[in-house]
Amino acid sequence: MDQPIMRELAHHEYFRAQLVERFPDADEETLHDTLEGLTDLREMMVAVARSQQEDRVLALALRARIEEMQERLRRFDHAVDRKRDLLATVMERAEIGKITECDLTLYLRQSPPPLVVTDEDAIGEDYWKPQPPKLDRRKLLDDLKSGADVPGACLGNGGQTISVRVK
Repeated sequence: MDQPIMRELAHHEYFRAQLVERFPDADEETLHDTLEGLTDLREMMVAVARSQQEDRVLALALRARIEEMQERLRRFDHAVDRKRDLLATVMERAEIGKITECDLTLYLRQSPPPLVVTDEDAIGEDYWKPQPPKLDRRKLLDDLKSGADVPGACLGNGGQTISVRVK
């Protein structure tokens, strides 16, 4: 998709240079109108913009679908845990230690004791992992935008982007 529009841009630039050379007194509006008739660049740009909007909508829909599927996954995970707990409770109360079937075997076994932290402040430093400092990029950007001089950082060149309104 990039190749045809870039080729058309090259035609547009070539024709513009030729028109400016041959008609140096022509105003911008006349050049623009003439170039629009000589090339398909405008139509191609509109087609790319429409395609970009379609991709944006598809990405939003996919993101929503992924969120729905993640919620569904959480429900299945919760059901797995509930059913495992139910089986453990029933086997324990019924005093059944093992059930063997052709496709599965259930064992009731003792689980290891979990860690319970009652007071973090009372725990010695041997049990703490030091964390390396992490750069607060948002604060750094905000300070630079407000004019602060921060050694080791600066704002880059912004460049240009495209804004597409569809509402």
